Amino acid sequence: MGQQQEARSAAAAEPPRESNAAIYASIAANVIIAITKFVAAAFTGSSAMVAEGVHSLVDSADGSLLLLGRSRSRRPPDAQYPFGHGRELYFWSLIVAILFFALGGGLSIYEGIRHIMDPEPLRSPGWNYAVLAIAALVDGGSFVVGYRQFRAHAAGRGFMRTVRESKDPALFTVVLEDIADLAGIAMAFLGVFLSHLLELPWLDGAASIGVGLVLATVAVLLLIESKGLLIGERADAEVVERINRAAAETPGAHVGRIRTMQMSPSEVLVTLDVTFQAGLPREEVLHAVQELERRIRGAADSPLHVYLGISALTEGRAEA
Repeated sequence: MGQQQEARSAAAAEPPRESNAAIYASIAANVIIAITKFVAAAFTGSSAMVAEGVHSLVDSADGSLLLLGRSRSRRPPDAQYPFGHGRELYFWSLIVAILFFALGGGLSIYEGIRHIMDPEPLRSPGWNYAVLAIAALVDGGSFVVGYRQFRAHAAGRGFMRTVRESKDPALFTVVLEDIADLAGIAMAFLGVFLSHLLELPWLDGAASIGVGLVLATVAVLLLIESKGLLIGERADAEVVERINRAAAETPGAHVGRIRTMQMSPSEVLVTLDVTFQAGLPREEVLHAVQELERRIRGAADSPLHVYLGISALTEGRAEA
């Protein structure tokens, strides 16, 4: 009868530590900007500035949660979590997306509707212009830091393709939040400018709703990406292709279905069904298994957890 065996080897290398420079830059920028926006809103009564202040405050909290997720995801494996805690980062990125949608988008839209229903003329709009100019400079600097790191990771791929295929939510979350920041600043500027120029205070509330819709759109995108990673996406398509090619080129073994799952931004689980001809000497089987595992590990840039389901064949059919 065919004998089922399972060969496991855990990754020996320590997962590479991602740079947190973009996250720290984003947190610092958003704390500074949130304070200045709330001060400007107090002096001018601008609904759009209140929405922008909430937006920046939520962004700073989001960055802190991403840092927490990265820190907790690096904890070593234990008896309860034998594969480690890498996917905890995906949980916290999902929480970030929910906060971004509920607090950022929801409160901004609420504030805008309230201002439209009970509009008040702006007072001293110059405060708003000064704060928005400062915010644009600070957020622009944060975006440059995050985008440089994002492009280095993209390796020539398009922006949206990189977001869809990235296995590190912290990387694209910061960039998307910075884009939302800059779009929100532009909307807030238009709302304040047109409200003052046309003497239509409800336009300031409309700008606040616009900011909320931008935040909600980005939040939905983050929710979709975080959900896929949390459930268990396959590894990067290029990595999967290299693993398939390495398995097909290994002599002495017939590899069936190959399955992969991203365990963290830097770790991948790989399972393979491998069959050997019945009567093949044990030494040849062991050599083929070792060669297969070596080739698979060489096909990926990140540490792998490799599991092989091994069975014998008789006349081309698996023994019962």
